[in-house]
Amino acid sequence: MVRVLVVLPTYNEAANIATVLERVALALPEASILVVDDNSPDGTGDIVEKAAVRSEQISLLRREAKSGLGSAYRAGFRWGLERDYDVVVEMDSDFSHDPDSLESLLAPIAEGFEVSIGSRYVPGGSIPNWTLSRRLLSRGGNLYANLLLGLGVADSTAGFRAYAATVLRRIDIDSVRADSYGFQIEMTYLSLQAGARITEVPIKFVDRALGESKMSTYTVVEALVLVSWLALQRLVSALVGSGRSRAAGRRGTGGPARS
Repeated sequence: MVRVLVVLPTYNEAANIATVLERVALALPEASILVVDDNSPDGTGDIVEKAAVRSEQISLLRREAKSGLGSAYRAGFRWGLERDYDVVVEMDSDFSHDPDSLESLLAPIAEGFEVSIGSRYVPGGSIPNWTLSRRLLSRGGNLYANLLLGLGVADSTAGFRAYAATVLRRIDIDSVRADSYGFQIEMTYLSLQAGARITEVPIKFVDRALGESKMSTYTVVEALVLVSWLALQRLVSALVGSGRSRAAGRRGTGGPARS
């Protein structure tokens, strides 16, 4: 049987977490659930701890301080890999991602894909109630990432995903730098670099009803800087590779080799 771990990062999600845990457990009765809590002052960790006592399906990883979304997912991925899970799912803890969509998100993994992305921007995906400015910002960020990195993914910033453990083991998780929403772009890029087959399934993304949004200007700036840096690395790597190929060609034809 395929072992699935659902990772839920939390910071001040006391209003949502108990219901989210119930819904995830109902959607995937055989899966394990790991909550990575960054010492939420509203008592989120305590709620999860009580739920874990009642259900072996639930585990809690407490961290000392708020350290970022990407950091929480890296910790959750490591936790899952150390325990030999076959698939690791990442999703928000505020009902932006519908637990009822978990089964369709996981289906492509069984078909041989190593990354399945719950996408707002493929046919059937939607974002009800978003303002035009937010839509443009999100679309623009995805277009920028695609143009510079050649991702071929409609929604590289999406945070509702399933990863096969095989691709996570080929990626150096500790080398992933982004700690906010840029984490999703970086993981998409690194997964492609590692040879992963990636697909997207349509989802309905809904803004949180309870609690405060974690989106900020910093998250947007971080993502833009990250994409620019990865694109620069990609360009340098391509130029170096091209230079080596030309040098090898000259040697092969008897021409002078230059360093």
